[in-house]
Amino acid sequence: MRGSSKIVLHLFFFLFAKVIAEINECKESSCSHNGPAIRYPFWLNGHQPDHCGSPGFELSCTKKNQTMLNLSYSVKFLVKEINYSSMEIHVHDPDHCHLKELLSLNISASPFQFKEENQEHYSLFNCSSTRTHPYYQYSIPCLSVPGYPIYVVPSSPLSSLNLFYCRKIKNFSLPHSMFDQENIFSLDWSKRICGNCSAESKKCSLKSNSKEPEIICFDKAPKGTSRKLAVAGAILGFFLLVLVVIALYWVYSSDKIEKENQLKIEKFLEDYRALKPSRYSYADIKKITNQFKDKLGQGGYGTVYKGKLSNEILVAVKILNNSTGNGEEFINEVGTMGRIHHVNVVRLVGFCADGLRRALIYEFLPNESLEKFIFSAAMKNQSLGWEKLRDIALGIAKGIEYLHQGCAQRILHFDIKPHNILLDQNLNPKISDFGLAKLCSKEKSVVSMSAARGTMGYIAPEVLSRNFGNVSHKSDVYSFGMLLLEMVGGRRNIDVTVENTSQVYFPEWVYNHLDQGEELHIRIEKEGDAKMAKQLTIVGLWCIQWYPKDRPSMKVVVQMLEGEGDNLTMPSNPFISMGPTRTNGRRLERPLQQELAVISELE
Repeated sequence: MRGSSKIVLHLFFFLFAKVIAEINECKESSCSHNGPAIRYPFWLNGHQPDHCGSPGFELSCTKKNQTMLNLSYSVKFLVKEINYSSMEIHVHDPDHCHLKELLSLNISASPFQFKEENQEHYSLFNCSSTRTHPYYQYSIPCLSVPGYPIYVVPSSPLSSLNLFYCRKIKNFSLPHSMFDQENIFSLDWSKRICGNCSAESKKCSLKSNSKEPEIICFDKAPKGTSRKLAVAGAILGFFLLVLVVIALYWVYSSDKIEKENQLKIEKFLEDYRALKPSRYSYADIKKITNQFKDKLGQGGYGTVYKGKLSNEILVAVKILNNSTGNGEEFINEVGTMGRIHHVNVVRLVGFCADGLRRALIYEFLPNESLEKFIFSAAMKNQSLGWEKLRDIALGIAKGIEYLHQGCAQRILHFDIKPHNILLDQNLNPKISDFGLAKLCSKEKSVVSMSAARGTMGYIAPEVLSRNFGNVSHKSDVYSFGMLLLEMVGGRRNIDVTVENTSQVYFPEWVYNHLDQGEELHIRIEKEGDAKMAKQLTIVGLWCIQWYPKDRPSMKVVVQMLEGEGDNLTMPSNPFISMGPTRTNGRRLERPLQQELAVISELE
């Protein structure tokens, strides 16, 4: 509503200003209050367009608001008076040397002529002695220099004058009165400029919208001006009427709009309260899930249902099994996710702890898990594309980096796998399922663990055996590397159903492939796919190095994924725990135990 009013107002002012400007562009003007009036055939440069006057009649205003006649590029005179009846203009030279200006002017090339018709011939002499006094002379001090005076001498008595010490400079013709006046002389212009208008005591102007220049006479205002004013008035009246209608409508609807804004605020506050992690009763859970009507999936720790909070906010409700664990998963989820706020980590909306019944409420993500897109046969024809895969990998890496460095305490997930990566409506990844997570201080490097945790195929070697080092945040890096290689291969890393036995363990096959200088030809469809596939593969191979010290941090992983991939180098062979490697011709020498202090797990 308000935007439409602004558009109408701007349109009105544009059209009205255009009409007024057309009317006023050739209106009589002046440089100052006491300056001469400027109208056709003269026009004022900088204030009027050149079609408001005739060629050669250009006037301008000086910095002191004086009117100046521009006879040529270099010859300019100040205007004292303009007599439109007698068609005369009285001018003077601001430097009090009008003769200097006139000598460099071709008067015949301008629309002006000297007022007096009887002109006399003169000569300009430069004399070297002040003792020379030519008969009938006019001294020109502004052209003279000390010891060399300049004289203007009539040409007729030159033979009788003593000009022994003088040199002739130039011959010229000027009216005799030019040397009688004090720095002021008159010019007149042709009567043809205004036709018969002057004889009829009328003003003249150019006829507008005519192909050829045509003069019209008028008494007070040019013909057509009154009509233009009438049109401008009609436009003004119409738009004023429109503005009045708009104003009345706005006043009428303002109360309604204010009420709608208030409802919008109330709805936002209600949604905000619903999105804050809150505690719900089991009766609330049944109401949210509509008596567990829409089942989304089932896992080892519970069943997930689709639910709805106030104002159509969709959620995923995980009902935890009572038969598994001692509540540790529930405590980990609520205690960990309650302090996490990141775009790549799923949001915990609420929880339920009603006796032995426990549930977790998450934001609903419609595209389910990444596992569906890279493993499901039904999704093979809906390939995400390498650019989207790289974006998903980068989002997951940023989420893990936040868990490791962005919180007050470092959060180790210990179960990074495709099933725990959920995708929103825009296929943006979010890390979920923190049931196995642990908290530790960011100042310490490792955590103590009484038993291995995670999913086979993604568990880091040091989690299974301390011979490879101590458990730390680098364990999540290993899991991410295995996930990344599954995204590249579009299959599980261990697949006994493949025809070529060398491809059963995909990470080793792809390392050998690249190590031998061969290109990857995995789902390559367009230019640039091979480069991105190689980049993701090399990053994944760096992450699954056997020893934690050899793996990059998640911060470095993010940098590797954000780069173009041109500068990435192949890591050491991660499938040889000891002995020589085929990369750089070096032997991999690592102690079986890392000398790191073990800290206690923070519950």
